[in-house]
Amino acid sequence: MSIQTITHVEYHCADADKTAAGLCADFGFTAEEFTPETSTPGASGPDEPTGQPEPGLRVVWLRQGGIRLSLASAADPDHPVARFAARHGDGVAVLALGCTDPQAALERAERHGARVLDRAGGLVAGFGDVALRFTATTATSTTATPAGAADEGGEGGPKDLLDALDHVAICVPAGELGPAVQFCEAALGLHRIFGEYIEVGEQAMDSSVVQSASGDVTFTLLEPDTTRRPGQIDDFLDANEGAGVQHLAFRTADIATAVRTARGRGVEFLTTPGAYYDALAERLGSTAIPIETLRELDVLVDQDHGGQLFQIFVRSTHPRRTHFLELIERQGAGTFGTANIKALYEAVERQKSTAAA
Repeated sequence: MSIQTITHVEYHCADADKTAAGLCADFGFTAEEFTPETSTPGASGPDEPTGQPEPGLRVVWLRQGGIRLSLASAADPDHPVARFAARHGDGVAVLALGCTDPQAALERAERHGARVLDRAGGLVAGFGDVALRFTATTATSTTATPAGAADEGGEGGPKDLLDALDHVAICVPAGELGPAVQFCEAALGLHRIFGEYIEVGEQAMDSSVVQSASGDVTFTLLEPDTTRRPGQIDDFLDANEGAGVQHLAFRTADIATAVRTARGRGVEFLTTPGAYYDALAERLGSTAIPIETLRELDVLVDQDHGGQLFQIFVRSTHPRRTHFLELIERQGAGTFGTANIKALYEAVERQKSTAAA
């Protein structure tokens, strides 16, 4: 019954086709005909149909490497998909968790207090309005690239920039980090592997990372410290009207190429002060990607006992400046760049200052 992977991520959008077109144009996702063995995205009860979406619900499936995204929008403003998008803006509404025994996973979650939203569809309440869907582990897992995907472009054809979903960052209100970690451990069988209290000027937040035994499901949980000056986590919670997914991190085997390609398509990334790169040689020694390349691309780097990781954050284009994306390359590192969590916080602060100017 253990959770093995995230098979797909379900977005609820005002316009699924428009959002899908943006992801395809910016990051190279492609649309596919694919219906997972789950109920329709956005189903609100056990009587919702499975298979093809009901009339008035538009669903677009995207893939790249081992990543699967389902984008849904609804014509009826009273449909759960439309209500989610109206309350939160476009965003992640469901994380589909691939399990060896979905029914047993659902029963375990229910025993530990999870509220069942759709028993037939394996859907339970997760974090705020973000639900969790227990589904069978399949070959379309986000942690494995489908056979032949690397050669999909053919001779001289385009290659996938992104390989897998590395982790999901979730913001929760003050006082809810501890209960959220306990929920992940008891109801989902995940384990806390890391935690840190982060201060940036007068702002601060607390974080915990939980992960499946397989290592392929990772949630970074973030909580604001309300005894300090309100900051970006507070801003997210206000703009999102509660807990939600702040960002998805997509893993790539070549972050330099991925960033250059995305920039060439018009994608903007958060910038990093030159002083960060001036101190890298002293802090880390040699880096697998030359420091000048990192400086050119604004890519962050950190290392642990296993190796190095490289990451960069996409400038949010969300009208509420809530949800955004991250690109990450791991060269042996299994952690999340402790120093870079603070760097992200500072980068987002700079984006806010620039937007306000």
